[in-house]
Amino acid sequence: MQRIIVRSAHKIPGEMASVPTRIDGPVAVIGDVHGQTELLRQLIGQLAKLPDIHKRWIVFIGDLVDRGPDPAGTVQLFCDLVQQHEKVTWLCGNHELAMAGTLGLINAPEYIDFRGRWTQHYDSETTFESYGVAPNDVEGLKTALPEEHKRLLSDLPWRIEHRDYLFVHAGLDRNIPFETQIRILRERDYSLSHPPWLYSKEFILTGPPADCPVPVVIGHVPVPEVQFGNRTIALDTTGGVGGALSCVLLPENVVLQSDSTGAVPVQARAKKRSWW
Repeated sequence: MQRIIVRSAHKIPGEMASVPTRIDGPVAVIGDVHGQTELLRQLIGQLAKLPDIHKRWIVFIGDLVDRGPDPAGTVQLFCDLVQQHEKVTWLCGNHELAMAGTLGLINAPEYIDFRGRWTQHYDSETTFESYGVAPNDVEGLKTALPEEHKRLLSDLPWRIEHRDYLFVHAGLDRNIPFETQIRILRERDYSLSHPPWLYSKEFILTGPPADCPVPVVIGHVPVPEVQFGNRTIALDTTGGVGGALSCVLLPENVVLQSDSTGAVPVQARAKKRSWW
């Protein structure tokens, strides 16, 4: 996967990452896919028709795996997309973190029971089955997982930075200074059992800290429709269990959606609001 390696212009000095962590220009950010490959294909088909798609970054907000019928196909579709469109990146969600920890792809301490968490609580059965192995057969999955998938899952960033936005799977803690949080997100502290920026369901309600310089774009918490407000854009409109998969075009604040049945896509302009 040569084209997915980060160019120096998109890296934080001293940081290694398998996908870009700093981006600029227009963006298309896609909500939690959760193995819903066909819905993702619909959105990619809509994006391909945009006149400025060659200039636009495609950001996946995390949680590509588990729950839906085809997590392996979703990850492979991301890999294929990278070969066709250079400006593509993928945030780590709590499901990718648990999967990577279970498979030993990240340097996490032994006291964190990623295996129990992922196999018992995360609807990971579909991930195992999509790679052709029985649920909970961790050793079998280690063998079945393609090397390019392993490389991606072992090194996904916890945030994507843009001059006008910050992309974090679950958001920021309003009670912790921004600079403290962005430092931890850049470093990816794997000693944390439940890093809140990937796990918390509260940040969507409270919004980022007052000193956060930009709106924060999140997934993680299912919402009935894309939400704009409280200096936050929330776009997980399926939770992996039904509904339309959403994509937000930035800075236009335009919402693209798949049809929940894989039929006719719809498009709607989201209402612009003040972030502050």
